[in-house]
This record gives sequence, structure tokens and C-alpha cells, in this order.
Amino acid sequence: MPSPDATAIRTQALTLGFDAVGFAAATALPHAKAGLAAFLAAGRHGDMGWMETHADRRGDPQTLWAEAKSVIVLAANYGPDHNPLDDLLHKDRAVISVYARHRDYHDTLKKRLKALGRWLCATQGGDCKVFVDTAPVMEKPLAQAAGLGWQGKHTNLVSREFGSWLFLGAVFTTLELAPDAADSDHCGTCCACLDICPTAAFPAPYQLDARRCLSYLSIEYKGHIAREFRAAMGNRIYGCDDCLAVCPWNKFAKPTGLADFRARADLAAPTLASLAKLDDAAFRALFSGSPVKRIGRDRFVRNVLIAIGNSGKPELAACAQELLDDPSPLVRAMAAWALRCLLEIPAFAALARTRQVCETDAAVRAEWDLS
Repeated sequence: MPSPDATAIRTQALTLGFDAVGFAAATALPHAKAGLAAFLAAGRHGDMGWMETHADRRGDPQTLWAEAKSVIVLAANYGPDHNPLDDLLHKDRAVISVYARHRDYHDTLKKRLKALGRWLCATQGGDCKVFVDTAPVMEKPLAQAAGLGWQGKHTNLVSREFGSWLFLGAVFTTLELAPDAADSDHCGTCCACLDICPTAAFPAPYQLDARRCLSYLSIEYKGHIAREFRAAMGNRIYGCDDCLAVCPWNKFAKPTGLADFRARADLAAPTLASLAKLDDAAFRALFSGSPVKRIGRDRFVRNVLIAIGNSGKPELAACAQELLDDPSPLVRAMAAWALRCLLEIPAFAALARTRQVCETDAAVRAEWDLS
């Protein structure tokens, strides 16, 4: 079979719905492993133990698949149709991260990646494997090596054409493709993404401490969110887009053209009151096909109650009070905290005296502690 046709591969990728494509050598990440090791050694991954489990495979594509010679890096634009920072102003409504307001990108991207892989093997030869965020692949360094953008000071990929709104996937192949020129850093002196972070989760430019990141806390973290972070969550109930949304390179971005990545109307700005009422069945029904479903109803309602506490709207206290007997301590604890925020001190104190007597969970009792 003749040498692989790079132009044909790019054309096919764009035809399948990707917005950008680049090629990198499978040996293109010589420094990535050291950076990951330092991140893990500092404990900045929090409870994400899976990062440690496969750390030796993340920094080197050929450790993941020894036969790989090249990596085709694909990007899909999921740019919103408005600035998501505006959503934070509506305190009685929930803010879900832009990437999760539609069908799960893992599913939609993987279908396109598999289609490209089948076409690649049939027309160009060789073998291939596809990856989208669920395997130990460092997509962002690979994307920079393939010329699709650079890792900004917020550690996410930034594109001169699409700003900070790109999903990434990769096709590892045994074909030898001429690599594209790596992109260079275009952040300059700008620190907007660092300055806007509500919890100061960036110890330094290009470094993230996930333990302080609202995306980590609201999505990955399974326990009671520390008090020091609750007010900063505002009405963010799943993820945080602040560092992405403030990036000046977004001025060149445009709303996604893919129907799969357009926000569902019912997830664009749902009311906190409606979300607080979700039981497990209703939660699963509402978020069927959504990445939100993976965190489960209890963690989700935990986040909703924090947003209710931050709303400044006493009329939402009734939503929290209805959850005081919820089976989940995560929910009961944040219901108590929300009531502490919304009720007058005498009313909260009277309720606390009643609830502390019957509460069996120490963490929940601590939220009722009048001291």
C-alpha cells in the first residue's frame, strides 16, 4: 500500500465533524511524564487515584501502545452561544458547565473517532486505536505537539481559532505520518484565567491544584465540600467555566456547529428549586445521556443545596428544609448549611436544637452546631 495520504486523512476527519486535526509523533512528549510526576507528588490530584494508577502510561504514548508510530489528534468545537459568566448572575438558577449541557462528549466523539479509525485502516493501511479522555492519554500536550493550540496558564488547551472551547480525542496509528509543527505559547503577560479563579486553584501559571478547583470539588470529590469553598461555588452545581470563559482568545471562537454539542434547553439554566426536588429516578431520567449522571443524585443535590445557600433568597429555604430527612448525609449536611445561610439566627437556632437530637451522623451534626 502507498504512503499514507495526510491530506486525505485531514479531509476525512473534517468531513466526520471534527473542527481541527493535527499529527504528532508517538514519541512527542519527552517532558510530560516529569510534569505529571511533580503534580502527583505534590498531591494536587486530590482523590483522583486513577491518575496515580496509570501515571507510568500517561506520559508516553508508546507505553500505552508500543506499536504506535503516530498520533492523529482531533478537536471538536463546543463553544457556547453566550458568555457562561453571565449565568452566574441569576442566583435562583443552576449553572452547569458548558461541556455538560448536552450529550456526553465521550459517546459522541468516540463514534466519530471510530469512524475515522475504520476509514483509516481501510484506505491507508496499518492498525489504529482510538481514545477520548477515558484512557491514560495526555491529550492536551499531544494537541500542542500536533499544532492544535497550546496549554494556557489555566492548563487547558487554547486555540487561536476556537479559544478554550475544544474537546479532544486521539487516534493512535502504526502509520508513520509527518508530524505537524508544535504550537507555541501565546498567553503573553495575560493572567485573566488565574485572576478570576474563585478559589485560587492555580499556585502558579500553568499549575493547577485540583483540590481547590470547583470543577474537581463539584464533580470528582465524593465527600463533604469544605466550608472554605462553599461560598465561592455560588450557583455552580457542576463544574466551573470561569477560567475558560474569561480567556481573551475566545474573541475568535464561535458557537459550535454540531447539534450534539448544543446546550439542551432544560440544562441551560434550570431552577435550583426544581433540581432540589429530584429523587434518584428523576435525576437519572433528567440526565440520561449526560455526563452529569455519573456523579449520582446525592452529590448532585449536595451541590444544588450549596447553591441554594448562596442564593440569598429566603424563599428557597423551604427546598432545603424538605431535605433534612434525606437518606444521604451529604444531602442532609448541606441542607443544614443552606438553612444556616438563609434563615434568621433565631429560626435556625430553634431548628438546630431539634435536629441535633435526632441526627446520627457526626458530619451533619457539625453543620447544626450553633457555636
